[in-house]
Amino acid sequence: METQSKLSLGGKVSYGLGAVGKDMVYMLSATYILYYFQDILGVSAVAMGVILLVARIFDAFNDPIMGVVVAKTKTRWGKFRPWLLIGTLTNAVILYLMFSAPPHLDGAGLVAYAAVTYILWGVTYTMMDIPYWSMIPAFTNGGNERENLTTLARSCAGVGSAIISIATMMVVPALGSKLGGTVPQELAMRYPAQQWTELNGFRYFTLGVAVIFIVFTLLTCVGVKEKSNVDMKTASIGEMFKALVQNDQAMTVVVTIVIINVALYITSNLIIYFFKYDIGGTDWNAGYALFNMVGGGTQILAMMLLYPFLRRVCRLNNIKIFYVSVCMSITGYLVLLVMSSAGVSSVVPMLVPGVLIMASAGVNNVIITVFLANTVDYGELKNNRRDESVIFSMQTFVVKLASGISAFIASMALHVLSLKQDTASIADEAIDFSLGVSAQSKMGLRMVMTLIPIAGLVFAVLWFRKRYILNDQKVEEIAAEVRARSSSSSSDAQ
Repeated sequence: METQSKLSLGGKVSYGLGAVGKDMVYMLSATYILYYFQDILGVSAVAMGVILLVARIFDAFNDPIMGVVVAKTKTRWGKFRPWLLIGTLTNAVILYLMFSAPPHLDGAGLVAYAAVTYILWGVTYTMMDIPYWSMIPAFTNGGNERENLTTLARSCAGVGSAIISIATMMVVPALGSKLGGTVPQELAMRYPAQQWTELNGFRYFTLGVAVIFIVFTLLTCVGVKEKSNVDMKTASIGEMFKALVQNDQAMTVVVTIVIINVALYITSNLIIYFFKYDIGGTDWNAGYALFNMVGGGTQILAMMLLYPFLRRVCRLNNIKIFYVSVCMSITGYLVLLVMSSAGVSSVVPMLVPGVLIMASAGVNNVIITVFLANTVDYGELKNNRRDESVIFSMQTFVVKLASGISAFIASMALHVLSLKQDTASIADEAIDFSLGVSAQSKMGLRMVMTLIPIAGLVFAVLWFRKRYILNDQKVEEIAAEVRARSSSSSSDAQ
């Protein structure tokens, strides 16, 4: 493996823009797919929970296969960029179709539409996500260079996520009101004014997101050059799974990612219901948008400022930063539970736990990717093969797996707690949805949003602490040994 020269500033900017578009798409799907089909279109919460979970099980087979496909690809444009572009184009189309369900569909037809489009979305997202993240270890030499590029990419991904979190429920109603028109007479009983507005608003908003996604990926493909074709020995699917199982550090990080993201995604799936049915009010959209705006901004600042501050000013290693981050998140969940149980209905005090949780999410976005990237060198040293695409395919899978598990938990909670608007009784857009929800249902929602994530985070810390060994010193030692081995192999070959 030859030593790579550093990426130019233009290359870094192009790479970062790709992360912005990519995570705009992911956050839109992960956060609003349940709300769109369950609360707007009327698909049962149980059906949606099953669909989201089954799709993720399907990805268990699809993602590693895609990792092998990327590893075997050899074209004049490299191995990563062709799949990055193909995956983006197809995923953008499927994303638009997924949030453009025909309003006349209902029953089994609507469930089938949701299942097919969501599974196809997962497949096409994998096609571009794996090659995108596989560029990190392929284009860096480890240490600070890899960490800096990872920080940049994760910061830009956080920007994309924050844009969706901040803008969606402000832009969707505006677009729906302006472009959606009036409800057709034959659909008036099924779609009251607010639902019809949101239904059309999501379609137009998704079209804009899809276009941005394509443009940003094109800039990545043009601006980031594959400076060398990393020599990756290909293997069968069975051999690849064996390599992953043998890389105990990769498996440790994978499990940690799943648990941490399940905790976060449970909250992101349910927070819109919390504002709509618990805090309530006729202007719940405004409170929800403010909460997301502050949370999204906090996530970005945490990646760009808090992580570097802890790393360089406080001189904490990544493992200690991880523990600090998880403690912040647990504190945020406890504060959220206490405030909501005490009857706090103003959004401003709720910003405090939101800041703690989202700051933790921002820091974890950077750290977890650094941890995973470090396992590539570890695996090469231990197993004599560099399986970056396969290992990073696991990142794609586990993030989507966490999304599926959390959506299933959220769906079951919504079903048990009966949190869904009664469309037959709604004739006005200015309505307080919380008035028809029992105190028991509200308390149940608060507990699902907080206590389950706390339990998951505690388990993640215990799991990680017991098994992860790649501290900063160990990473540098492994990187040096890998470089020495590569130099020796090159000399022998000559």
